[in-house]
Amino acid sequence: MINWQSVLSEIDCVVEPCRGQGRVADYIPALAAIDPMKFGLAVALGDGNLHTLGEADEAFSIQSISKVFTLSMGLRKVGELLWESVGREPSGSPFNSIVQLELERGIPRNPLINAGAIVVTDHLVEQQGSDAMIAELIERMRTLADDPSIHVDQAVAHSESEAGSRNRALAYFMKSFGNLRNPVEETLKAYFSHCAIAMNCRQLARAALFLAYDGTDPVSGVQMVSSEACRRINAVMMSCGHYDNSGDFAYRIGLPGKSGVGGGILVVAPRHGTIAVWSPGLNTAGTSEVGSLALETLIQQTGWSVFV
Repeated sequence: MINWQSVLSEIDCVVEPCRGQGRVADYIPALAAIDPMKFGLAVALGDGNLHTLGEADEAFSIQSISKVFTLSMGLRKVGELLWESVGREPSGSPFNSIVQLELERGIPRNPLINAGAIVVTDHLVEQQGSDAMIAELIERMRTLADDPSIHVDQAVAHSESEAGSRNRALAYFMKSFGNLRNPVEETLKAYFSHCAIAMNCRQLARAALFLAYDGTDPVSGVQMVSSEACRRINAVMMSCGHYDNSGDFAYRIGLPGKSGVGGGILVVAPRHGTIAVWSPGLNTAGTSEVGSLALETLIQQTGWSVFV
């Protein structure tokens, strides 16, 4: 039996002197003003219990963490055909790199880099349009987190769009190879919106709990994705969830995870639970520096690594 009070106390001791480390994602104007001293953590367990630390109830922009949820929607709606448009290999490159797209004829390496997530979004937009796609995603997140307050932060979405030249370049490049079916701006409207979803650590950990239990939410009993799709999502998170920092994250934490440049990290501990951590200062690869330290400490205390 894990003594969560002791675990959280140890994390707090390790994290406290390191708060503020890393660099806030200032290339997105709406994120540039976030206080780098912020830190929150939440652990969601299969019995529905949650354990929290710090500013776990303060909402932040989940950014690329949303790609995990759009991938789950894509596999549910499109199925195996999705993999004809996007690969499953680590990129080893920055999250917004265009180099590999040219070499590999418009097929992104995986669905967790920007180009790959734009392709997944494009498939979903093709089925129902951007507005309906985002409405369904938000409703799905609210249901999973059991919290109706989850929403798209329109100011962040607008800021994303204003600073979105590189993502537009990626999208138009893929469209030139026939790997985008919708008008670029229609797909990017949905992409910028789901990256701008605002959630707190408590909501995020709870919403992802189905990924720790073979695709079925252990609290509600509702199957969100098939067990096969769940395994594949976790596999892609393990190998590709942190761009060119994925190998180091697997080495240090040893669990499937996904980072976002808003400073959030979502981690899945199969058959145990899920962890969401937030600290806005990023390392050079775009992963929360203090958040990674907190997760490494948590794994040392719980032994939850899949390699143990």
